[in-house]
Amino acid sequence: MFFLLRMAFWLGLVLVLLPSGSSQRPQGSQVAASEAISAASATVGDLRQFCARQPDACTVGSQVASQLGSRAQAGAKMLYEFVTETLKRKETGGDNARHDGKPADRALADKDSQNTLTPADLAAPWRAPAPWKDTRHAV
Repeated sequence: MFFLLRMAFWLGLVLVLLPSGSSQRPQGSQVAASEAISAASATVGDLRQFCARQPDACTVGSQVASQLGSRAQAGAKMLYEFVTETLKRKETGGDNARHDGKPADRALADKDSQNTLTPADLAAPWRAPAPWKDTRHAV
């Protein structure tokens, strides 16, 4: 949750600092840099007190962040194992004769055993073209 707040802050800062593309000055009152800094520091101070005001929201937010973190970690682990196995297979020339009993290795071996058809087996059988129907002389 704090990551999202930091990301929103930095994205807002970048958008503020980008040039507007127009040569006209906006109408209305101008904000001084010192006023903007004091407003930003007041906002950060208010955000620090958010969990004191809304403890339920912070509790749920931390649980969601924890679950997302564990899912991201599990996904990264699966991706790492897949890439490692793929690179290992390319280095050894695709030999799947030896497996050390890991579930990922067995799953990859089972996946390879499913692709046993040859290109000749996959080719569609020949069919004669459909007879030509003349629609001008329909009876």
